[in-house]
Amino acid sequence: MPRDYRSSVQVAAGLAEAGSDEKPFHRVVIEDSPKRTRVFFDGRPIADSCRVKLMHETGHLPVYYFPRQDVDEGCLVSTDHTSFCPVKGDARYWSVRVGDRTAENAVWNYPRPVAGCPDISALLAFYWDSMDAWYEEEEQVFVHARDPYKRIEVLESARHVEVVLDAIKIADSSRPYVLFETGLPPRFYLPKLDIRMDLLEPTATQTACPYKGVTSQYWTVTVNGQRHTDLAWCYEYLTPEAGKIAGRVCFYNEQVDLYLDGELQERPVTQWS
Repeated sequence: MPRDYRSSVQVAAGLAEAGSDEKPFHRVVIEDSPKRTRVFFDGRPIADSCRVKLMHETGHLPVYYFPRQDVDEGCLVSTDHTSFCPVKGDARYWSVRVGDRTAENAVWNYPRPVAGCPDISALLAFYWDSMDAWYEEEEQVFVHARDPYKRIEVLESARHVEVVLDAIKIADSSRPYVLFETGLPPRFYLPKLDIRMDLLEPTATQTACPYKGVTSQYWTVTVNGQRHTDLAWCYEYLTPEAGKIAGRVCFYNEQVDLYLDGELQERPVTQWS
């Protein structure tokens, strides 16, 4: 998503002047998406296209870019807001207004992309959280655009899984489902009957994933008087690809001692560590 990169450009220029050999690599790639994609605001489709472009940019999540012809420009109000990206150029903005609701500076466009950037001058993009709902075909998409190069796979397993926290065993199961997701450690989803549910306290937290769906419950785990907030979760409202894990509980293996077939696993390092 656009932001003002002028300070980072100045830093890069300063490194070059100082003789630094550092040459950061940054790419912007556009590809066609074959999916009908729609954006809704206040119950109204603001964009509806079968010609969406998907932008892949180094260090960013994928972003849908819509042909202007497929956007309801009657809902767009031009603003004075601008931002700059060294690999795309200067962005201009519109707010989305429907009835009494307005999403400020929710839409952007690069009218004159810089050299080396694909020609995106006739395309518009939306801030995800400023809109009410996104759909690919008839399925709602959550959090961000789906990356066609990222996938999930759920496999039934007979491995012996033990979850230990502060020397207390809180789960012991030989019937896990293992969820493999590109770029993330394997996640072990366990039946509730194999978990010390008496140690789990429900919380109000809810999250969503574009590849799995919406969580129905998070739990805080308390052992030896120590509370571990939102350490476990469960999905009930799932995409078809992840349906096998419905109703099962998973723990952050970054924060517990996980044993597979009696062997302690190294804790992965991720944003949840």
